[in-house]
Amino acid sequence: MATNLVSLVMQFLTPEMIGRIAGALGLDRGSTQSAIAAAVPALLAGLSNAASQPEGAQKVADAARQQSTALGGFIDKLGPGNQASLIDKGTQILSSLIGSHDQAALAGAVGSFAGVGRGAGTSLLGILAPAVMGTIGQQSSRGVGGIDGPDIASLLASQKDNIAKAMPAGFGNMLADTDLLGSLGGATRAASSAAGSAAYAVGDAGRRAAGAAGTTSLRWAYWAIPLLAIAAVAAYLSSRSADDMVVGGLGTAQTLTVKGVDLGGQITDNVRGLRTTLAGITDAASAESALPKLKEITAQLDNVAGLKGQLNATQRTTLSGLVSPAMPPINELVQKVLAIPGVAEVLKPTLDTLTTKLSTLAA
Repeated sequence: MATNLVSLVMQFLTPEMIGRIAGALGLDRGSTQSAIAAAVPALLAGLSNAASQPEGAQKVADAARQQSTALGGFIDKLGPGNQASLIDKGTQILSSLIGSHDQAALAGAVGSFAGVGRGAGTSLLGILAPAVMGTIGQQSSRGVGGIDGPDIASLLASQKDNIAKAMPAGFGNMLADTDLLGSLGGATRAASSAAGSAAYAVGDAGRRAAGAAGTTSLRWAYWAIPLLAIAAVAAYLSSRSADDMVVGGLGTAQTLTVKGVDLGGQITDNVRGLRTTLAGITDAASAESALPKLKEITAQLDNVAGLKGQLNATQRTTLSGLVSPAMPPINELVQKVLAIPGVAEVLKPTLDTLTTKLSTLAA
């Protein structure tokens, strides 16, 4: 059976691994799976493009050789205390192979596509890079010990159709300003064209059926058009309610307005921002960079706490219901961040204050 690198990477990422990745990043499993589904084919496309450049194939081969020998212990590296090192190593690998600009663009696209933010997208790519590189290395026709540039370049070039077909709809457009998809050539357009042809075929079949139905179809249209309109409105409302959900268990935001301030919306935005910010912390330097955002969130929570007293008992219960489900995953993520060497010295006072304020709002 022909090799399909996308499928092989996805098979390697077992449900247990995906659960650990989600826990490491402080995300829910659904968002993590969406992010991985976009990131894996995009990473393979970027590596294929890198391998098509002068001397690029050998660089990819060297990285694949190194990671393929360490692939067996990958799941252990997802455990507490090892994640920061794994992310850092993966980030360095990607930077050297696809360049920091395209790496940052891909992280932003993955974060935006899955709704988890650029920070989580960056960390996820760092985790996935060793798994993707190791899988590539293990598929070398020369075996792990004999991996060379031409072999890897040929392997990746053979994957362009598989990569293009695996790319989620619309995700490729988010990478238009990068070189990541350069090696795919017309494969991406062919995949889009195939989808369009299928849609046309369905539509054409509908038109032929409508023509055969004649007057009956016109009478049916009187009922179908209103029903289609209702379905469209329902789909729109469904998508809107989904946008109002906070990752990790926080309920649908409810409007709790005091003096023109939507407290429910502020809580939703602050919790989402907090989790994204924490997920992007991998060392003391990134902790320093995250400190202003964490202080900003703390100040906004102060504002919510100050207005909470003007809510009635039912509204206060509703506000508590928004915060309480988010506390366990936030506390777990805070502990993971503080366990990273050098981070506690930078962030512990701020995070202690922040989590205390959230606990007060949850009460």
